[in-house]
Amino acid sequence: MTDANHTKVTGDLSQLTVEDLYDKDKYDLSTMEQEDVMQLLQTQPGGLTSTEVAKRAEKFGLNKLATKDVNPFMQFLGFMWNPLSWVMEAAAIVAIALSNGEHKAPDYPDFIGIVLLLLANSIIGFMEERQAGNAVKALMAALAPECKVRRDGEWKTLEAAELVPGDIIGIKLGDVVPADGRLLVAHGDVSIDQAALTGESLPVGKEAGDEVFSGSTVKQGEAEAVVIATGVNTFFGRAAKLVGDAGDDVGHLQTILAKIGNFCLCTIMLFMIIVIIVQYARFHYKYRRGIDNMLVLLIGGIPIAMPTVLSVTLAIGAKQLAEHMAIVTRITAIEEMAAVTILCSDKTGTLTLNKLIVDKPTIKTYTPEYDGDDVIRFSAYASRLENQDAIDFCIVNSLPDPTKARDGIEELEFKPFNPVIKRTEITYKNLSDGKVYRVTKGMSHMILDLCTREKTDAVIKALNDDVDEFARRVVKLTVRVLVSSSLVFYLFMILLDLIPRKPLIVLKLLVFKSR
Repeated sequence: MTDANHTKVTGDLSQLTVEDLYDKDKYDLSTMEQEDVMQLLQTQPGGLTSTEVAKRAEKFGLNKLATKDVNPFMQFLGFMWNPLSWVMEAAAIVAIALSNGEHKAPDYPDFIGIVLLLLANSIIGFMEERQAGNAVKALMAALAPECKVRRDGEWKTLEAAELVPGDIIGIKLGDVVPADGRLLVAHGDVSIDQAALTGESLPVGKEAGDEVFSGSTVKQGEAEAVVIATGVNTFFGRAAKLVGDAGDDVGHLQTILAKIGNFCLCTIMLFMIIVIIVQYARFHYKYRRGIDNMLVLLIGGIPIAMPTVLSVTLAIGAKQLAEHMAIVTRITAIEEMAAVTILCSDKTGTLTLNKLIVDKPTIKTYTPEYDGDDVIRFSAYASRLENQDAIDFCIVNSLPDPTKARDGIEELEFKPFNPVIKRTEITYKNLSDGKVYRVTKGMSHMILDLCTREKTDAVIKALNDDVDEFARRVVKLTVRVLVSSSLVFYLFMILLDLIPRKPLIVLKLLVFKSR
């Protein structure tokens, strides 16, 4: 880094504008030397003080994406701003303002009927979307993400929205990274799942000095990081802003209604011109008689009740969906969903309860020497006892006493799950005979490649047949395998984890054993 750049880095952060700080031509916080990042953000490993946080919060804003607050009155009027409503509004004006003369009162019945239909359509749509919007706000408030942050030299649990650039945060297995940052310390092998942001299929290994992005998920290890960007200045925030600037797409239902409205509008205008010419220029109708005929044309030329019928129908659909705990943020989206032929959805926690249980009756054995309890015991050996993922937690808690998961053995080495080789491994000493064994748990065919003893064609076929059978039963094929060994492995058992679903989804766990 040049001396000129270094002079800029040591400047006063309070004198920099937000635009200057995130101008990569001036300060590239993602590639800058770690010491320079700390200097520029004027922070220390002990974290910021509460006073400094208040100043930065005022300058940088909250760590969340900006939302547009819609004026309720304008939102209500928006339901009256479409071609069909324009024709109805024109008919209402004709009925109350122009349909008079010859000592006759304006056409109040038609005026009142049209206005009531307009109001009914607008009120139904407005109330449904307003209620849905309030429900979403309440849900988002209840699900506000939290994070570990060091403030005034102490670790605290705060809402992610309170983070500011320069904060020191702690992240661990399963955490969602709350803001863009640079790793200060990496405890063990740290891997981050960035698929939602970059499309990478596998978690990415991170070391001290590497950048982590808001919205990514920690898959392995623990780390401390300094926050370099929050809110709309994060990688995710910039992408979301571009999407927001693109404008709202018009739904299929709105497009169809607009086409119908435009057709009616153009047709009615054409016939109105013809009627005016014929009535007044050719037959010299009196004013009131001609206006009454034009009003009939206006009202009869449009499907006047169609918007109201659609609003009522969609409102009923929204109410029925709400009974099944579905929040409809825009009632026209119901019609969009009705046209969906293929729906892709994340399974865990969406279609399931995000919880695993061991289904002991479905354990498959490939040797008569061990039973299901032995399988669970060996599986527990190859599982973490702290900072557990869902599978480790499920297996350990399937023991009669989870606190005795290491009884009878001395742990010599434990290797956490590696997404590249897709397995965990423990080396332990059996206290009863003093022998050293090794157990590994991971993807079935990754483990099968390790096996050499008693790995016959019949055993391989049996394993593949079991996998295919569960696949036919719509069992998720994220297969996990347990292997116990000295140096030579052989196929032992298949253990199934059930994910309680609405009603059921199953996750397979294959088990191998060696002597």
